[in-house]
Amino acid sequence: MRTLFWVLLLGNVLLFAVMQRGGLGWGEQAYQPLPALHEEKIRLLDTSQSAPIKAMHDSVPAAAPVGAPAQLAASAPVANHAPAANPVQVASPEPAVKPVPVVVKQDSLICLEWGEFSGDDFKRATEVLSALQLGDKLSQRQVDHNKGYWVYIPPLKNKAAANRKVSQIKALGVKEYFIVQDAGALRYAISLGVFKAQDAAQNYLNELHAKGVRSAQIGERASKFKTTIFMLHNVDAMTEVKLNATGKDFAGSELKNVPCALTR
Repeated sequence: MRTLFWVLLLGNVLLFAVMQRGGLGWGEQAYQPLPALHEEKIRLLDTSQSAPIKAMHDSVPAAAPVGAPAQLAASAPVANHAPAANPVQVASPEPAVKPVPVVVKQDSLICLEWGEFSGDDFKRATEVLSALQLGDKLSQRQVDHNKGYWVYIPPLKNKAAANRKVSQIKALGVKEYFIVQDAGALRYAISLGVFKAQDAAQNYLNELHAKGVRSAQIGERASKFKTTIFMLHNVDAMTEVKLNATGKDFAGSELKNVPCALTR
């Protein structure tokens, strides 16, 4: 035990001596003395001389990586010689274009006259117009005539014979009739309808023959009689189309456009 103590003591003494002489060489750089400063060579710079250095310092980007001075010098732009950037042309906003209003053209209202009607044609035309539900847009006027055409059954012997004939034609579906009571060659004749145009009279006669009224015929009538013209005020074009299609069933009738002032 005592021998170990003296061995350790001797080792420490030797180690201390070696460190005093610097024999091992570590710590040489750490304890190297700094070079002496030459105070006579030191001088202060004024503000004008330090400005270029500050300008150079400001021209270096703040985010430039440390440790690459050569690359930084090549990429850093020189403030005095850098080309001016082209100004960005900002297009002025185009003036707002106002939308052109779309004008929806509505069907213009028109005024019509449809006629002339008498007898059974007058009744059928009334039914056609009633189905259109025109209300106060529909009116009528009458026209006097001194001459026309009538469909009739020639005079019978007496009133009793005329009454029997009326019963027969009523059974066949005839609703419009009139027994002539005036004295003369046409007394006890049975009038079935009076018409302005011969075509209209012929059309009605054909209908009577189809029902079985074989004795009816057409003749001119010199006495005064009236026909009816229907007037339609401010109706649409579709009404005209419908009446034109229906007008084929009314021989001699005419549908025409007229100034609206005439329909009131």
